[in-house]
Amino acid sequence: MSGQEQSGKAQPPRLRGYFGIGVERVSKPMNIGNLFRTAHAFGASFVFTIAAHYSIAHTKSDTSLAPKHLPFYRFDSVESMQLPAGCTLVGIEIVDQSTALPTFHHPQAAAYVLGPERGSLSSALLARCKHLVRIPTAFSLNVATAGAIILYDRVLSMGRFGVRPLATGAAVAPVRRHVHGAPIVRHKTKTLGAEE
Repeated sequence: MSGQEQSGKAQPPRLRGYFGIGVERVSKPMNIGNLFRTAHAFGASFVFTIAAHYSIAHTKSDTSLAPKHLPFYRFDSVESMQLPAGCTLVGIEIVDQSTALPTFHHPQAAAYVLGPERGSLSSALLARCKHLVRIPTAFSLNVATAGAIILYDRVLSMGRFGVRPLATGAAVAPVRRHVHGAPIVRHKTKTLGAEE
C-alpha cells in the first residue's frame, strides 16, 4: 500500500528537481492567493512576487495559507530578484517567440512567472527568462487558471503514471517499476604525451 493510500489523502507525485511559481505586478490579491494555493497543492518548493501588492492577511482565496508552509519571496523589482543557483526562469506569456505548452520540456529546476491581469511581463523580466511558454488558447486566461495549467502540465509530463488507455473506461496499465541497471564504470583516459 502506498503512502498516499495509507494516509487517505491525495498527494502530488514525487518528481525529480523542484519548482517555484510567482507573479509580476499583479494587483488582485485574490488571484495571487488562488495561484499560491494551487502551487502548494502541486508541491511547489517556493512562491514569489515581483513588484506586486500581496498580503497574506487580506487574501481569502488561499485557504491553505501557502506562504506559511513554503518559502515566500517578495522582490521589489526584477533587478532585485534572486533565484537558486541552477534554477531556470520560465516566463508564461503570449508572444511570438513563446513555445506552445504541449511541446515544452520543463526544466528539472524551474521558476515560472506570470504577468499582470491586464498587461504583459515587463521587458526587463522577459530578458531574464531563459524560456517563454504560451498556453494554446484563443485569448489570455486568469493568472491563477494559467498557473494551474502550467503546473498540471509539469506534473503530467514529469510524473510517473500508467499509460493512458486508448478507450474510455479501459483499464489503466500499472506504472512499471523502475529497474536499476548495472553500475556505470568510467575509466580515465590517458592524454597523448602524458608521462607513464
